[in-house]
Amino acid sequence: MKLVENAALSHPGRKRRHNEDSYVEEPPLFVVADGMGGAQAGEIASGIVAAAFRRFGSEPIAPGTERLAATIRAANRQIFDRAQVDAQASGMGTTTTAALVEGDHVAIGHVGDSRAYLVRDGKLEQLTQDHSLVGELIRSGQLTPAEAETHPQRSVITRALGTDSVVEVDTFTVESQPGDVLLLCSDGLTSMVDDGTILGLVSESATLDDAARALIKAANQKGGDDNITTVLFRIGADDATVATPSVPAPEADLEDTLTGLEDIPATEAPPAPETAVLRVADMPAWAPPAPEPAPAPKPAPGAAAAEPGVPPRPRRWLRRLFWFVLALAIVAAVLGGAVWGISRANFVGADEHGYLTVYQGVPWDLGSGVKLYRAKYVSTVQAEQLSAFERAVLFDHSLTGYTRARGKLVRFEEEVRPAR
Repeated sequence: MKLVENAALSHPGRKRRHNEDSYVEEPPLFVVADGMGGAQAGEIASGIVAAAFRRFGSEPIAPGTERLAATIRAANRQIFDRAQVDAQASGMGTTTTAALVEGDHVAIGHVGDSRAYLVRDGKLEQLTQDHSLVGELIRSGQLTPAEAETHPQRSVITRALGTDSVVEVDTFTVESQPGDVLLLCSDGLTSMVDDGTILGLVSESATLDDAARALIKAANQKGGDDNITTVLFRIGADDATVATPSVPAPEADLEDTLTGLEDIPATEAPPAPETAVLRVADMPAWAPPAPEPAPAPKPAPGAAAAEPGVPPRPRRWLRRLFWFVLALAIVAAVLGGAVWGISRANFVGADEHGYLTVYQGVPWDLGSGVKLYRAKYVSTVQAEQLSAFERAVLFDHSLTGYTRARGKLVRFEEEVRPAR
């Protein structure tokens, strides 16, 4: 048996400003840790676990379950000691679920309510037991799984790293088969997405990278109440082909197709001049100039004056046609300039999935799917992660250059950058 594919992805969700999850994706070792605590203490706790496993090493000096348990206990002691001397880290803790692929089996180490799943032969099996209050009640028969989903204390866990100087670690091994997919995840996924949906998304995805993205998207569509982390890996036979990890294009690498003549990535587009700020409300109304009154034609010598009701001479109609064409040309020039200027303007909004977005154009929707704007850049930050005041300031729909509009999102993106 050997690893043939793996993928990992973490997202802060739609309700949290910071991502307190951490993960390790260093084949044959895979780890998920879900931190908890005030301020950024949860991020510190889960980061300590990730750092401990990155020092794990590749030499099989002991069975996998023993090595996993020893690493988890060492991380637990480090988190506990840090909390004793750092007031800001007091009360911090983290869950962890780790998997180590060894030959024809996978070793698992587990503390908390993050989970390990096995997808095999079209079925999904939860390998780990939740160390939570509702988990204990389910196992004792006092609560059904359906009742646990709405239990008011469903978020209370009974075992975690960092809360005591010594922690009990669950360890076991799973015999692997070709085609097995293992999923490690934080409860930000399982509290939002049911097992049937998880199985369907993993089974129907062409790659594990696609599966990771689909799982996180599903959790966010259900509310995204917590940080979401997914780590997946696939087992194959010794002669199986190892999949090449896909490299997704950056979200900011969107081509400018507004005019059909430009082929420059948005990140390389020349910045609009700061003085070119254009607000639709400030555009002056325009009216074509009134044509000058045409002078009365002089009668030819000896000719009688024109009688009432007689059509004017052709030259007078030519003059009127000239002024009419000139007025149309001026209108077309002004409107064309306004449309070009507006097409280069940008504003900040949110897309249909709630992600902060820089749009090019003006915030007008004409109905029937006709919009005067298009997405230029889609951020990884969700609008719901901002306060009401921040959203009000950010979504004022003022038109500005791309560089300034993009710069408005930088601070928020730095604050919610996923931890690794």
